[in-house]
Amino acid sequence: MTLPRSLSSSRFGQAIQQGDFLLTAEITPPKGSDTSAMLALAQQLKGRVHAINLTDSNRAMARMSPLAASVLLHQAGIEPIFQLACRDRNRLALQGDLLGGAALGLRNVLALTGDPIKVGDCADARAVFDLESVRLLQLIQRLNNGLDCNGKPLPDGGTHWLAGAAVEPQCGSFSGLERRFNRKLENGAEFFQSQMVTDFEQLERFMDKLGRPGGKPILAGIFLLKSAKNAQFINRNLPGVQIPEAIIQRLAEADHPLEEGIRIAAEQVKQARQICQGVHLMAVKAEHLIPRILDEAGIPALS
Repeated sequence: MTLPRSLSSSRFGQAIQQGDFLLTAEITPPKGSDTSAMLALAQQLKGRVHAINLTDSNRAMARMSPLAASVLLHQAGIEPIFQLACRDRNRLALQGDLLGGAALGLRNVLALTGDPIKVGDCADARAVFDLESVRLLQLIQRLNNGLDCNGKPLPDGGTHWLAGAAVEPQCGSFSGLERRFNRKLENGAEFFQSQMVTDFEQLERFMDKLGRPGGKPILAGIFLLKSAKNAQFINRNLPGVQIPEAIIQRLAEADHPLEEGIRIAAEQVKQARQICQGVHLMAVKAEHLIPRILDEAGIPALS
């Protein structure tokens, strides 16, 4: 069987094609030019996850370009997923970054709309939002077909991006969720990474009605909670997420809340393994603990 070029040109894509239980993790590029800590974290995750997401000024906090960070990981032999948000770039800049990233050897991209400027640390910046995530997927499809943003042939060759998208299984509006999910499928999304999952019954319903019929891998977002205070902060500030009171109580009563958080995350990985095709692990400022979460969940190192 001949693999689609976008799958065969990416190790992550090959894992998708083989039907592996997919493991990805998230690293935030540095707030500065020293990449040593980022690369050290990535090395700790190498062999435990299929690919590592490099966030694009997540929560509108100004950081190093995810394009540069992704290239550095690629050069170190670590599979990156280049997150690309529409908030800060018009279609010319998006096209330029996609062509440049492809030329530098990147193959995986996550198409995002981007968090609003007001939540971040550059409140006076001007948001762009020339495109949003669905139309960014359309642009990626065009580039993969050898066409530019205007539908004209690229004289110097197209790209072979494996494009992914975000999904919110816990979205309050099922009709809205269905519409966005189907539009992303129609426009070339080959995998989906979810926002933080706290309601696994709702994840199961999403998989039954949309995820499995869609035929593309869904990776459930698993977040390492460090304390009850951390969980309460997320409930107050992250729309669409409601961490159950039982989990907050476990963290509050634990002698070592971080250790309890690792156990909870491992339990959630096990739950997700019964429901969908992978997990996307988020452990903000504690990424070095992701291998421990996987060990406790019984997930072996990759061969």
